Amino acid sequence: MSNQHMLLTFNLLPVATNISTWWNFGSMLLACLSLQTMTGFFLAIHYTANINLAFSSIIHITRDVPYGWIMQNLHAIGASMFFICIYIHIARGLYYGSYLNTEVWLSGTSLLIMLMATAFFGYVLPWGQMSFWAATVITNLLTSVPYLGSLLTTWLWGGFSINDPTLTRFFALHFILPFIIISMSSMHIILLHNKGSNNPLGTNSDTDKIPFHPYHSYKDMFMLTIMITLLFTILSFTPNIFNDPENFSKANPMITPQHIKPEWYFLFAYGILRSIPNKLGGTLALLMSVTILITMPFTHTSYTRSMTFRPMAQLMFWVLITTFITITWAATKPVEPPFTAIGQITSTMYFLFFLTNPLLGWMENKITTPC
Repeated sequence: MSNQHMLLTFNLLPVATNISTWWNFGSMLLACLSLQTMTGFFLAIHYTANINLAFSSIIHITRDVPYGWIMQNLHAIGASMFFICIYIHIARGLYYGSYLNTEVWLSGTSLLIMLMATAFFGYVLPWGQMSFWAATVITNLLTSVPYLGSLLTTWLWGGFSINDPTLTRFFALHFILPFIIISMSSMHIILLHNKGSNNPLGTNSDTDKIPFHPYHSYKDMFMLTIMITLLFTILSFTPNIFNDPENFSKANPMITPQHIKPEWYFLFAYGILRSIPNKLGGTLALLMSVTILITMPFTHTSYTRSMTFRPMAQLMFWVLITTFITITWAATKPVEPPFTAIGQITSTMYFLFFLTNPLLGWMENKITTPC
């Protein structure tokens, strides 16, 4: 395809006239992926995947490599920006019923799972105290798998404890997975353009569409400008806002931090994990906290696609958002009352949203359908 033909296709790409700013987070995610790939490649050529040298190599990058501190902080802050955008992107999909484009939704959910895995492997690489102990806690969850748990954990570690082989494997996975994510993102975009995008009203917009450029491309550029401005503001004034102070100390297997917790974007799943006393039950709940999104296209029973005209569904949605924030907050606190009770209540409410979604749709149909 020639460049002129590609440009013409881009200009004439039909989109709904009423899609709002919430749709711009898709292009922002693409920008975040590009940023993470470029900065990650730069860091990889200076990083050493060895437990004795990994922490020192991060210090070397930030102190000795020209502009290394910018690249390192951009990569770290960019990961947080990535998850902020993706959580808003998912929330928009839930609110406006975008999950009814089943293939697009399932590919997006798969992307989320791979992004979370990539971020987890990357969090271990600095080999700081919190990196080491968070990896120890999370990988030990595999031991709860009946019969195969110990074997799977030993295989993942490459030995009988987290050591050099573990760090090497995590570095390799953290480097390789982004290329798979790029391929899956391309598939996600192709499926989106084949199936068409949803709109705030949830109606068929085939009769009322406009070219993507310039009507929506300018909105994309405006939102990207805001995101880049925010990113460099954080980089300039508070570059360590998302970092845990414990991670500025080299990993020491002999000293356990007082409160072990992962990065903030994993805290909702971690909060659900620790709210269940049973190890296997907590592990299953952790996995379900993300994979339950897959069920959304198959449990939608309402005649109306978008929540724009569904007041009860809107109430449930905002309860879910509040619950998500509360779980994240409670997971930063020690495992003691009242935080354990708050975590258990909000974890239950989180899953109730997905379990009651079909019932809510059925009730709305009964109310709105004339006898």
